[in-house]
This record gives sequence, structure tokens and C-alpha cells, in this order.
Amino acid sequence: MDYGSSVRLEAAYDAVVPVVKQALARQGFGVLTEIDMRATMKAKLDADIEPYLIIGACNPPLAHKALGVDRSVGLLLPCNVVVRAVDDAVTLVEMLDPRTLVAVSELDQLSPVAQDAAQRLDSARSEIAAELAGTGAT
Repeated sequence: MDYGSSVRLEAAYDAVVPVVKQALARQGFGVLTEIDMRATMKAKLDADIEPYLIIGACNPPLAHKALGVDRSVGLLLPCNVVVRAVDDAVTLVEMLDPRTLVAVSELDQLSPVAQDAAQRLDSARSEIAAELAGTGAT
């Protein structure tokens, strides 16, 4: 099952993170959570990994509609966006496909909400790539 989409950017991780958050905000998503996996793995396991951030993004009107269909759908929220360094000059941004909500829940009533969220995330991904195009984003 393909459950997400991504954009590979020829830009440093530290330059990409704020651009991702701004693009999400322009599409109506707020950042509910930020999980710094690099810091967590170091603190809990003394393991070193690349810079890796999980952003829990939420569009409140869409979340409200989804919860109106099924309160248990909160188990599948928020939309996760991962920003991770491939190397010092390349960063990957991965976004959960909200249509996964429909596939997992088997609730067709969620389709319009998932489609709207997917279009917004697709627009955010396009904005990110366009904004970082001057830095060599691909």
C-alpha cells in the first residue's frame, strides 16, 4: 500500500523545516506536535540517526468533519509529515496520504475530507519545492 508522498530537496535540513511549517500553515494546517526522533533515539537508546522530525499537522475544520463521521478516527490523526536529512545537502519531506484514513477505516463517508486534506498537502508539497527551487530543490 502506498500511504504517502514525498519531495526530495537539494537543501539543508535546517533550511527545509521552517519552509515546511510555513507551507502547511498556508494550507490551513497547524502544527500540533513535533517529535525530534534524532534527540529521542539519542536520549532513550544512545543511538545516532540523521536529523529526523515528525510533524503532526492538523487542519481543524477537516479534523472536525472527520470526527463527525467517526469519533475513533482520532486514532488516525493528525496528518504526519516527516522531514529528514538524507545527507548534509539533501532533505526528504514525506507526507501521509490522508486517503489512507478511508482505506484503514473503511468509511467511505471520510472520502471528501480525505480528498480535501490530500489536495492541501499536495499544494503544500508543491509550495515547498517551489520555494526551495532556488536552492536546488528537486
